[in-house]
Amino acid sequence: MRMYDVIVKKRDGGELTKEEIQFFVEGYTKGDIPDYQASALTMAIYFQGMTQEETATLTKAMVDSGETIDLSEIDGKKVDKHSTGGVGDKVTFIVGPLVASIGIPVAKMSGRGLGHTGGTLDKLESVKGLEIEMSKEKFIENVNKFKLAVAGQTGNLAPADKKLYALRDVTGTVNSLPLIAGSIMSKKIASGADSIVLDVKTGTGAFMKTLEDSEALAREMVNIGNNLGRKTVAVISDMNQPLGYEVGNANEIKEAAEILQGSPVEDLRTLSLEIASHMAVLAEKFPSYEDAYEALEANIENGKAFQSLRNLIEAQGGDVSMIDDLSKLPQAKYQVEVKADKDGFVSAIDAESIGVAAMYLGAGRATKDDEINHGVGITMKKKIGDSVKAGEPLVVLLSDDEQPEDSIQKVQQAYTISNEKVEKPTLIHNIIK
Repeated sequence: MRMYDVIVKKRDGGELTKEEIQFFVEGYTKGDIPDYQASALTMAIYFQGMTQEETATLTKAMVDSGETIDLSEIDGKKVDKHSTGGVGDKVTFIVGPLVASIGIPVAKMSGRGLGHTGGTLDKLESVKGLEIEMSKEKFIENVNKFKLAVAGQTGNLAPADKKLYALRDVTGTVNSLPLIAGSIMSKKIASGADSIVLDVKTGTGAFMKTLEDSEALAREMVNIGNNLGRKTVAVISDMNQPLGYEVGNANEIKEAAEILQGSPVEDLRTLSLEIASHMAVLAEKFPSYEDAYEALEANIENGKAFQSLRNLIEAQGGDVSMIDDLSKLPQAKYQVEVKADKDGFVSAIDAESIGVAAMYLGAGRATKDDEINHGVGITMKKKIGDSVKAGEPLVVLLSDDEQPEDSIQKVQQAYTISNEKVEKPTLIHNIIK
């Protein structure tokens, strides 16, 4: 088989066979196929697309290029969740304990943040002493005992994806649906869960800015999961403004803990219960979404979900007193208000700009080597649909700099205030199964 023939076939709109796709992935991972030929194929895929079967085969080949995590020693059906990334997205810290509280094992492999989206591991490390690196044995033991563990991705998961992503990043082929979907799903499938719930964001703070693109990506990923024997559901959720009121690290952990203690922050609570309910149904714990939702809500009210969060922190060496007394979490030196310059209604918020403003404060990374400052971040005071008076705070910057000009400017650019009241955005746009 020649790589040249595979490239020409796809360039001309042909459907690649299983053998041709495996030949490419194996050869490129080993270094037998050069970057210039891999670039040519990814560009051909970018323009010609792939069938559902081709995309599933590509994903499986990327899974098989490295290690896979065997979770068979964990009792019960394992359900994972994945978010395509947003601003203020602390859903994992709510959903994980919620689902664990009804006896479903959640074995979560997570990553760090880069750019305007925060990383799950960075946020968790706001809790003093908490370990996110652990042996496979300890990980499995924690899930069996407490039904929940969150760890860094260990081992050599989907190395073909890592190599291909780096190539796509510099050859203008990142925005190809089959390649994006295959990249995300290869890591999820290699992580060993039986079923997967995807939280696919749409809007100004999301990777996919339009609902049409977000739904197309969701369908692609659901098809891959189902093709490869993983029951998969996608929730399309809004990211035209940050989720909840906190953006950062320690302040996001605080908000998640408050939700588990009954805080009524509507968008965050509703989305978390939505995702957790689908996870509960996929794990076959409840016959219907409605039954699952009711049971999960009850576990917020009776304290079981919050206890699950405490178990997670304690089992991974964290200081539980920081969760019992949230004022012990890292704090910034200053609280800097960014105020409205006129009366009106908040009609739009560029969520990505809010994420970038938080990154400038030190809550995120511009490059992968940057250090995270866990105490800094942003507290939203006004969201879309809210009325505002001139001089009222739109946000409070939690800052170690007394006058963080770059962040102030970014927040001012993010807000649009108009004379007419607008409706709050739809939170959940679609469910794709």
